[in-house]
Amino acid sequence: MAVQQRATLEDVARLAGVSSKTVSRVFTHRDLVAPETVERVLTAAKRLRFRPNTLARSLRRGGGTNTIGFIMGELGNPFYYKVAAGIEKELAASGYALVVATTDDTPEGEERVADALLAQRIGALLLIPVADDQSYLEGERQLGTPVITIDRPARNLVADAVVLENHRGVFDATTRLLAAGHRRIGYVCNPASVYTQSERLRGYRDALAAYGITDSHRWERLLDDLSTPADHLVTDLMDSDDAPTALITGNNRVTVAALRVMRDRGDDRTALIGFDDFDTADVLGVTVISYDPLELGRRAARIAIERMGDPAGFTQQVALDTWIVERGTGERAPSERTPA
Repeated sequence: MAVQQRATLEDVARLAGVSSKTVSRVFTHRDLVAPETVERVLTAAKRLRFRPNTLARSLRRGGGTNTIGFIMGELGNPFYYKVAAGIEKELAASGYALVVATTDDTPEGEERVADALLAQRIGALLLIPVADDQSYLEGERQLGTPVITIDRPARNLVADAVVLENHRGVFDATTRLLAAGHRRIGYVCNPASVYTQSERLRGYRDALAAYGITDSHRWERLLDDLSTPADHLVTDLMDSDDAPTALITGNNRVTVAALRVMRDRGDDRTALIGFDDFDTADVLGVTVISYDPLELGRRAARIAIERMGDPAGFTQQVALDTWIVERGTGERAPSERTPA
C-alpha cells in the first residue's frame, strides 16, 4: 500500500485560501483571527487530516511540551497501571497528555528510559524509582523540568514525592495480630531494600518491640532477587522449627505466593495480612493493608502541573493514608497446634 505524504501547513493555506501565517495563527492565537477564517482553516485542516506539530513549535520557543512522562516498573503488576490510570485522568482534565515507559523494575533501565523521555522535551517527569541514585536528573531539574517521584522518594535528588504511610500501615497490622494473641509473626518481602519495604519492615519491628519482642529476625525472610520465587521464601519460613502463627507479606506478589503455599499445605490456620489489595482478594477472603493507587497517581499529577507553573517552589513529600480491610485471613486466632 502506498503511503501518502502528510499535509503541510502550506497545503492547508492553499485549500483555505489564506496565508501560511494565518493558518499558524489559527493554531496558536485563534482569538486574533476572524471566526469565519478560523472555520475555513479548520475545515481545510480536517479534510487534509492535518495535525499541527506542537512539539516542533514548542522546541522553537525553547520550552517543553504538554506531554508528561511517567516511568513505572513491569506491566504485570496491577499497582503500576492503576497509578498510571490516576495520572492520566488528572492530566486529561487539565489538557495534558501522558506517555508511559517501563523499566521492568531494573535499576539499569531507569536512567536509559528517563533519558529517552527527556529527549522528547516532556513538560514534567513522574517516576517510580528503582535505582539507588537519581542524581542523574539534577541537571534536567535545574533546567526547569519538574521531577515527581511516586511510592518512593528520590535519592540524591531534591524532588517532590507522593508516598504511602508504609510504616503506619504495617505497624497497625502487626499490632492487630499481637492483640489477637499472636507472638510469632513472620514478615516476607522481595525486594527488601527499596524504600517501601524498609519502611514497612520498620513498622513491623516497631510493633513487635512495643510488645517486648526484639528477636524477630528468625521470622523474617527478606530478599532482593525477583528471579527467586516468593513461594520459596514462604515455604522456608513455614518449614522452620519455630514457624510463625501469623504472616505479613510486603506486597501483592508475595501475598499471592503465600496463599499458594498455604493452599498446597492445607493450611487454614496461619493468619495472613498482605500489603496491597488485589482484584481477587475479596473473593479469597484475604485481609489486606489497602490504599488508593489512583489517588497516588492523581496527587502526583496535580503536583506536576503546579510545579510546571512554579519550578522554583518548595518541594514537598505527601504521605497518603493506608487502612486495613478485614476479610478473614487476618482475623484467625493463634493455632492451637503450636504454642503461642
